[in-house]
Amino acid sequence: MPRRTHEDTEPLLSSTHIDEDDDQASSRKKLSYEEAVEKAGFGLFHWLLLAVCGWANASDAVEILCVSFLLPTARCDLLLTSADMGLLTASIFLGMMVGGYVWGYLADRRGRRSVLVVSLAVNGTFGAVASLAPSFWLFLLLRFFSGVGVGGSIPVIFSYFSEFQPRLRRGAMISALATFWMAGNILAAGVAWLVIPRTYLFAHWGWLDFQSWRLFVVLCSVPSLSSALIFRLFMPESPKFLMEAGRETEALSVFQKMFKLKNRCATKQFPGASLMIRSKDDEVKNRATSGSRCQRLSHQLKQALDPMKQLFVGPLASRSVVLLILFFCISFGYYGLWMWFPELFKRAEDGGSPCANMSRVQSSENESCYPVQTAVYMEGFVTAASNLPGNIFTILLMDRIGGKILLSVSLLVSSLSVFVIYMVKTKTQSLIVSCVFSGVSVVSWNALDVVGTELYPTQLRSSALGVFTGVGRVAAIMGNVVFGQLVDSNCAIPLLMVSALLLAGGLAALRLPQTKQTELT
Repeated sequence: MPRRTHEDTEPLLSSTHIDEDDDQASSRKKLSYEEAVEKAGFGLFHWLLLAVCGWANASDAVEILCVSFLLPTARCDLLLTSADMGLLTASIFLGMMVGGYVWGYLADRRGRRSVLVVSLAVNGTFGAVASLAPSFWLFLLLRFFSGVGVGGSIPVIFSYFSEFQPRLRRGAMISALATFWMAGNILAAGVAWLVIPRTYLFAHWGWLDFQSWRLFVVLCSVPSLSSALIFRLFMPESPKFLMEAGRETEALSVFQKMFKLKNRCATKQFPGASLMIRSKDDEVKNRATSGSRCQRLSHQLKQALDPMKQLFVGPLASRSVVLLILFFCISFGYYGLWMWFPELFKRAEDGGSPCANMSRVQSSENESCYPVQTAVYMEGFVTAASNLPGNIFTILLMDRIGGKILLSVSLLVSSLSVFVIYMVKTKTQSLIVSCVFSGVSVVSWNALDVVGTELYPTQLRSSALGVFTGVGRVAAIMGNVVFGQLVDSNCAIPLLMVSALLLAGGLAALRLPQTKQTELT
């Protein structure tokens, strides 16, 4: 066998040295956020993250939608009038409006994970305690505080989740996260279907009659409380936030965990030893902690209002105004119409258009809550499941088409679908119309979730989403109030308002910049 000469082995050695030099150079290079995410790779960690964040998103849906399922029986036990039911529906949205900005601001200053833990815990705790409220006004107050928790978790979840995603997969993964809202809707309808009609679950506790709908309220708090526990025990802080906060060691640790879960059968280490972190201005930090108490309070107030100034003054102002319009239009239209669908379609049971048939308006006030009718839960279950085609559509096409186009087109189609309500003549047709509206409108929500996270830098992302979801809650309250005031006297007006607002939102979306596969700043 011929022996290798020095000349034969030299190229091989040289090649080995080049590879080692490349590895060393790679490890010495400071990685940007996008480079670090790409090197960490996409794998098991991201699917686990989707499951955990998805469960948290589903818990918010359960907490919001549970009111619509408990009203048929709670209205008798709490002696609710139609006006009371409107207040109860609006209370959680009012809480979400308050919580949206507060929690969003704290998430941009203190971290996503810690705010998620607290907001989810607030949501679940007050939601569970509400089941013990003996009077309507105490129940209303506790539902408001539960809404404060929901208002924080919704915008922060999407900011947190997006900051782990590689650029080319971000749109699809955020769309996948949004589909868990459908899962929460189905879960709420399913649990209501199983629990509320079981009136034998009634128990008498001295000062309180614990009906089956109260048990349903307790069960609806379990997803939020379990999500808070999972985030507290197992989930890391957002690496993007850690880099912006100058916490390089912690950010590297998160990237290393992501890398190891993807390459768990290999011995390789994360190919990066340092990150590009934001430099901190010590003078600004010291200014916050020095001076008189009055000066510190003044500085803290300016800090709290600074996100609003950045959103609506300067280069971000135009996109912020468009998003404000979009959140208002879609929230007024979706929640205003959605919460009144059962009442409109109930009027179509005797034949005729819901807006023309007024024969059931007066009689509905005298209907008994018992025995509990299960049809409403079945229809809610089917309508929630009708979101599935829209969710699949956005997952497959979000990264190809882009959120801007999907948002505009889906809002325009949703606007047209509202007019079909005038053609409804039977109960079956009413169910079909509600399923069509549900399937199309979910595309708008998913696209809005993607676009909203990609339009703002890290230090503003949660604050921005908190502000806009707060505006959406105001619109949801207004939508419910308008329908409540006009649905009996002239229900054509609120329907035309919904259609016009969805049309305006679809046109306004065309003014947004294209964010398809953009890098997070």
